Amino acid sequence: MTIFAAIDAGTNSFHLVVAEAAPNGSFTILTRERENVRLGSGASDMNELSENAMDRGIQALQRLKRLAHDSGASKVTTIATSAIREAENGKGFIARAEQEAGLRIDVVSGTEEARLIHLGVLQALDFFSRQHLVVDIGGGSTEFVVAKEVEPLLLRSLKIGAIRLSDRFFPNGVSTRSSVDDCRSHIESFLGPLRDEITEVGFEVAAGSSGTIRTLAKVSNALNGNRAYTTGSLSLHQSDLTTLVTSLGAMETPEERSRLPELDERRSDIIVAGGILLDVIMQRLRIKTLEVSEFALREGILLEQIRRTSDHSADPLRRLSQLRRSSVMTVAGEYCKDLDHVLHVTDLALQLFDGLAEVHHLGAPERELFEAAGILHNVGTFISHSAHHRHSYYLIRNSDRLLGFTENEIEMVAQVARYHRKSGPKARHPDFASLNEDEQLKVTWMAAMLRVAIGLDRSNSQLVKAVSVSGKKKLQITVQIRKGKDASIDLYSARERLSLLEHVVGSKIGFREGISL
Repeated sequence: MTIFAAIDAGTNSFHLVVAEAAPNGSFTILTRERENVRLGSGASDMNELSENAMDRGIQALQRLKRLAHDSGASKVTTIATSAIREAENGKGFIARAEQEAGLRIDVVSGTEEARLIHLGVLQALDFFSRQHLVVDIGGGSTEFVVAKEVEPLLLRSLKIGAIRLSDRFFPNGVSTRSSVDDCRSHIESFLGPLRDEITEVGFEVAAGSSGTIRTLAKVSNALNGNRAYTTGSLSLHQSDLTTLVTSLGAMETPEERSRLPELDERRSDIIVAGGILLDVIMQRLRIKTLEVSEFALREGILLEQIRRTSDHSADPLRRLSQLRRSSVMTVAGEYCKDLDHVLHVTDLALQLFDGLAEVHHLGAPERELFEAAGILHNVGTFISHSAHHRHSYYLIRNSDRLLGFTENEIEMVAQVARYHRKSGPKARHPDFASLNEDEQLKVTWMAAMLRVAIGLDRSNSQLVKAVSVSGKKKLQITVQIRKGKDASIDLYSARERLSLLEHVVGSKIGFREGISL
């Protein structure tokens, strides 16, 4: 029996879910817990986390971790979203979480958050084969996914959410007619371009997830006397939502709203903004009925955990490694002028990685990141060949198309690409210094191996067919050349690029030409 745990460190609340994995890749929920944190609340538009909010967050993480361990989970995966992603002092909170709660927090981009939410929703609602739209309203952002089966056709994240809108238009939860109108106009301006995109792609059915949407659906159903939602089936009709939002906006204070059936008083101050946001979305996208999912981001995280650590041949969803490589190839195809050269270099780099496995002690997760860095290391030439390693870093770091990666993993991929040429990693480089010691060593190893592989195709002619590593006390790299070809330029270039690899190995490395192939 394997038990997994996931924490969704959101803007409004932190959620824990603990589940037991089944042999077929599915899971059974063992326990859930929610902590109301309001990490992103305040007047700074989420540019900074307050000390009080961070204290609440750390205390919540400590409690949730204890509960996860008491439930039998040995590891807890923690994902952070909008509030920590945007805050200038977000890294400070992440450091505190590791020191004080013993939890490593992985920050995900808005589009990766949308993808994980979609994976969670697919476990709860039966529309796998129909083209569908998923909407998730969080505290700081709202995610949209259009997909057919598990394949995302559109992934978007907008910086509008229930807390962000409430802080701007409904301070302390107080509502007025003008604030309702201003909030609606603001949302309309945000949603316009995305509405056109979604309409062009199209969808047959629509689903909603998150506490805000579930709360609105429960309140609406309760007011209408529809008790079906108490048995697990929950949906929300657009006309009923509009009626409810009108009533909510007319209630001036959170205290008035908290008297409504099924409305948790902890949401009574942000439900007006969340309701207006969902009402505009449903009206503009012409969604008549929204099916409400009990599962969302945290269940998507669970599924990803299970798929990363297991080999489920019966799993109908695409494996993570396939998704990662597909998204990497998409980005490379958009920016790389010579993809054949890049892929050949990556193959040689992976051969070096495998040959040096007993020396660098890196595993399968690092091999995936290394492969991504190899494929993407040259994307910066799209901007300019001069200093293209720096441009590669920028394009990789700021891409919203790299799916299946956390922000930290994308940072490591970007840094390997950054250091594939010119000066090696240095502690005085701010981005490199932001990594912990273990991550810095991994980046250095990967950059060192990539440099040699790039040198082995300096002529861009794929003359080097294969590479292997032998020896223990003194390492030797053997290069196989295509029969009848002169690869002297490539061999010279590779030898010139050995210094960083020799530095991490701690000794000189031999280099020779093997039997031609």
